[in-house]
Amino acid sequence: MTHIHLNKSKIAKSLSLILGTGLLFPVNAQESPEDVEVIQVSGIRSSVQESMGIKRDSAGVVDAISAEDIGKFPDTNLAESLQRITGISISRNNGEGSQVTARGFGPDFNMVTLNGRTMPGSALPGGGGTPNSRAYDFSDLASESVRAVEVYKTGRASIATGGIGATINIRTARPFDAPETGFMASVGAKALHDTTNRVGSDVTPEVSGYFNYLADDEKFGVTFTGSFQQRDSAAQGAFVNEWRVNPFDGSIPQSPDPANPDSGDPIVLNNAPAMGQLFAIPSDLRYYMADRERERTNAQLTFQYAPSENLVATLDYTYSKQDLYEARAEQSIWMDDRYFTELTFDNENVKTPVLITQERRDLLPRDLGLALQELNQVNENKSVGLNIEYFVNDDFTLIFDLHNSSAEGRPDSPYGTWTNLGLGANVVKGQGVDFTGDFPIMLVDFDDAARDNLNGNGMLDQDDVGTSILDMNFSSQDTEITQARIDGTYVLDTGSINFGIESRAMESTSLQSLTRHTMGNWGIENPGELPAGSLTPLDFASEFSDFNTDGMYSEGFTGSVAEIGAFAAQTYGFNLVADNPYATNRTIEEDITALYFELDLSGELNGMEYNLLTGLRYENTDVTSIANISLPSGIAWEGNNDFNVRFGSAMEDVEVKSSYDHILPALDFDIEVVENVIARFSYSKTIARPTYNSLSAAATVNTPSGPTLLTDGATATASSGNPTLVPLESDNVDVSVEYYFDETSYVSLGFYDKRVKNFIGNEQVEESIYDLRDATAGPRAQAAMEELEARGIPISDTSLFNMVAAMENGVDYDSMTDEQFEAAYDVLPNGDDPTLTFINSKPVNNKSANIYGFELAAQHFFGDTGFGVLGNYTTVTGDIGFDNDADPSITQFALVGLSDTANLVLMYENEGLQARIAYNWRDKFLDTTSQYVNEPGYTEAYSQIDFSVSYDISDALTVSFEGINITDENIRRHGRTSAMLWKLDELGARYALGVRYQF
Repeated sequence: MTHIHLNKSKIAKSLSLILGTGLLFPVNAQESPEDVEVIQVSGIRSSVQESMGIKRDSAGVVDAISAEDIGKFPDTNLAESLQRITGISISRNNGEGSQVTARGFGPDFNMVTLNGRTMPGSALPGGGGTPNSRAYDFSDLASESVRAVEVYKTGRASIATGGIGATINIRTARPFDAPETGFMASVGAKALHDTTNRVGSDVTPEVSGYFNYLADDEKFGVTFTGSFQQRDSAAQGAFVNEWRVNPFDGSIPQSPDPANPDSGDPIVLNNAPAMGQLFAIPSDLRYYMADRERERTNAQLTFQYAPSENLVATLDYTYSKQDLYEARAEQSIWMDDRYFTELTFDNENVKTPVLITQERRDLLPRDLGLALQELNQVNENKSVGLNIEYFVNDDFTLIFDLHNSSAEGRPDSPYGTWTNLGLGANVVKGQGVDFTGDFPIMLVDFDDAARDNLNGNGMLDQDDVGTSILDMNFSSQDTEITQARIDGTYVLDTGSINFGIESRAMESTSLQSLTRHTMGNWGIENPGELPAGSLTPLDFASEFSDFNTDGMYSEGFTGSVAEIGAFAAQTYGFNLVADNPYATNRTIEEDITALYFELDLSGELNGMEYNLLTGLRYENTDVTSIANISLPSGIAWEGNNDFNVRFGSAMEDVEVKSSYDHILPALDFDIEVVENVIARFSYSKTIARPTYNSLSAAATVNTPSGPTLLTDGATATASSGNPTLVPLESDNVDVSVEYYFDETSYVSLGFYDKRVKNFIGNEQVEESIYDLRDATAGPRAQAAMEELEARGIPISDTSLFNMVAAMENGVDYDSMTDEQFEAAYDVLPNGDDPTLTFINSKPVNNKSANIYGFELAAQHFFGDTGFGVLGNYTTVTGDIGFDNDADPSITQFALVGLSDTANLVLMYENEGLQARIAYNWRDKFLDTTSQYVNEPGYTEAYSQIDFSVSYDISDALTVSFEGINITDENIRRHGRTSAMLWKLDELGARYALGVRYQF
C-alpha cells in the first residue's frame, strides 16, 4: 500500500469529520493530487492495515473489513466475512452465511445501510408462513462490488436508528475512488463445485466484472460492477415437528386402558419419570432430502460529476436478485399418543424417551408419510440514490442525500412459494425410533398385505403409494424505504460542529395464504393411482455419509410436485393455483423524522491527544398498521383430531395508528494515554423497532389440538399483534484499550454493557375470536358421546368423529371404516355449537434485560516473513435465560442468540502468493423460546474452517482457489435436552477455482 502524506484542505477535513471516519461519503474528488491522501489498497497485508486504520481513527468502537482489490473481497459472502469481526456471529441458510447477530442481538435488531442509506429487508419464511423479519439477508448481495464493510458497535447521533447490536454499513466502489484517471477494469470467473450436489451440475459458473472510467480533468466518472452466480447443492437431514412436554402423572396420555382389553396391552415404561417430573413425547420423526438451485444476479451503476470545485454529485443504482428453487422429499412416521407399546427414558431432568416402539392395533396398517415439497421464490432488491456535496466554503459543507430502495420476496410459480404434496403408503404395522445417538433411527415394521388394495409383494413400490392432502402456501413481502438527509459540517479550529435532518418513510406489505385441496385424503384411499414413472425410489440411508444409519428404515421416493400436482388437479377437479383469499394481508407504515447535533473536538489533555464526539438525536415515529384479512368462516372437523380453518369471502379492514419519539444521546471519547495506546469510553442510547408480526393489527387463529369433550380447557391457540408497541431501548456503555505496536499489528481488550428495556413478552388472553365455534363440543358431539357410551364403544377422537358424522348424515356407524368416514365426511360448526375459546398470545413491552461481555482481539504480521495472524474472542452474557425445568404451560421470556464466538485467521503474502485459512467457532445458543408452543430451541456449538489461495501470474492476471466448510461440519438443533432433536442438517464443503484479469 502506498501512502502519500500531504496536507489536506479544510474541505477534505470537513468531509471526514461529518461522520467521524469519512467513510460514508467520498472525499472531495476535485482537489489536485497534491492535496489528497491517496490510499492504494492491494494484497492481504494492505487490506488488514486499512481495516486497522479505520478501527484506530474512528470515534467509538468501529471494526471494518476491506477488499484487497476491487472484485476480490476476502470471502464469497458478506456475512461470512462479517463473522471474522469480534462480537459478530451469523446464521446460515443452506450452509451459507445469511444474517448477522451482533453482541447477542439478532438480525432484526441490527441496522444495515448501503453507503450510509437504510436498506429494507424481505425474508420469506421457509415452509410457508407469514413474512415477519426486518432483517437484511446478506446472501442477496455478492461481494465483488463491495469496497468495505464497517460495523459501528456504538451509537452515534448522526447514524440512523434501528440497530441496538450494531449498524453495518456496506460501502461500494465509486468512480472518484479510482487511483488514476482513464479506463480501468477487471473481469473474473470462477468454477464452483458444491460437494453436496446430487442432481444438478457438479460445476457451476460465477462471472463478475468491474469497469471504471475517470475523466482526465477528474470532473466525471462512471463505475459499473456486475456478477452472476449459479449454485447447485443438496442437503439432507432429520427433524421432529413437536415435542410435547408434560409433568408425569403415572401414565402416558391416551395410553391403553388396563380395564379395557380392546384398547391393547398396557404400555411398558423403562426408567419411567418420577411423579410430577417433566417428560417429553415426540409427535413424529421425519427425514428429508433437498435438491437446491440458486441463481444470483448483482449489478451497480454509479455516475459522479463535479461541475466545479465546490460541488460533487453522485447518482447510483444497485440491483440484486436471487432465484431460488428446491425439490424436497420427506419420509415420516406420525406417533399417535395412544399407540405406544414401550418407552425407555433417559436420565435427564426432563426425561426423553430414547427408545420408542408403537403398534397400530385398531388402525392397522397406518401410513408411511412420503411427502414431496417444492420451493419457488424470487428475492429482488433495487436502490436508486442521489448524493450532492456542496462545499459552501473552506469551513462549511452541506451534503444532501436521497434514495428510494425496495426489497421484494415473491413466489415464482402459480402454485405458491412453498408447496407440500402429501403422499403416503399404508404399510406400517408397527414403528419406533431410536434417539440414543446424534442421528435418530426410524424403525418400521413393514406390511403391505394388510389391505386389499395393496399388492403384498413385501417391498415398497409406487403401487403402494397414494395421495393425501395438497397444501399450496403463498407468501410475499414488499418493503420500500424512501429516505432524505441533509448533513452539515462547520469546521472549527479544534474540530467541527455537525448537524442534520432526516426524513424516512418505510412501508412493508406482507401477504400469506394457504390453499388446501383434498386428494386421496388423510387415509390414502387410492394407492397405485399415480401415472407410471411418477416416482423414483430413494434410499435415505445412503444419502447420510456422516452418521451411522444401521437399522434405519430408509425407503422413500422423489418426484415432481408440478407433474404429480397437475395429475391430482385433473383427477380431483381443482386448479393447481394458490388462489385462496389471503389469511394475512398486512401493511406496516413508519414515517420517521429526525434531527441531530454533534460536537467533534480534538486536542491535548496533559500532553495526551484526545478526541471527543458527542451529540444528541431527536426522532419522532408515526406508525400505521393496516390489515385486510379474510375472515375464517369456520373450523372444519375433518377426522379424529384433524382440523382445518376454512375461509369465506368476507373481508375486514383494520387500521391502528400510534406514535412515539425518542431523545438519543451519544458520547465517544478516546485518548492516547501513551504512544500508540488508545483508551476509549462510549455511551449511547439506541433503539430497535418491533418485528412486523408484533405490529400486526389482525389476529391469526390456529386449529384445535383435539376434541374439547375429551380434554380439559381450551385447546385452540391464536396470535395477534399490537400496533402500539414501542421500540426496545438500550443504554450502552463501552470501555476499551487498544495497543497499536506495529504498522499492521494491534491488540485490544474491551468491555460492553447493554441495559435494555421494552423487550417484547407475550400475554396469554382467553377469548373468542371471529365468533368461531367448536363442532367437537356442541349438542351433536354430546349426543354422539352418549350413543357411544350406550353401545359400550370406547370413546376416542376417532370414534367420536365417526359417530357424529354417522348420526348427522343418517348412516350406520358400523357400515364404514375409520378411513371411509374420514374420507366421506367433514363436520362443520353450526349455530348450536359453543364459541371456541382461544388462548390468544399478544405481544407487550414488559421485559428488561442486561447483556454484557468482553471482546479480545489481536492482529500481527511477523516482519518481512509474509506470515500474519488475526484472532479474536467475544463473550456474550445475559441475565435472563430459559429455564428448561420450568412448567411447559408457562410462556417464558429469555434472551436469544447469546453465545461466545471466536475467530482465528492465518495469513501469508509474499511474491504474488496470498493465502488465508480461517477458523470460526460459535458456542451453543438459545435460538427461540417457541419452537413448538412454549418449547425452546437451541443451536448446538458450530465451527467451520475456510481457506483461500491466490497467485499473481502477472500484474494483471491472478488465479485463485478457495474452500468453504472444508471439514463438512453439520448443524444440529435440540430442545430442553440434547436428546430432544429438533433438526439435523448434514452439509458439505464448497470449492471454487477462479481467475481474474485486470486491465
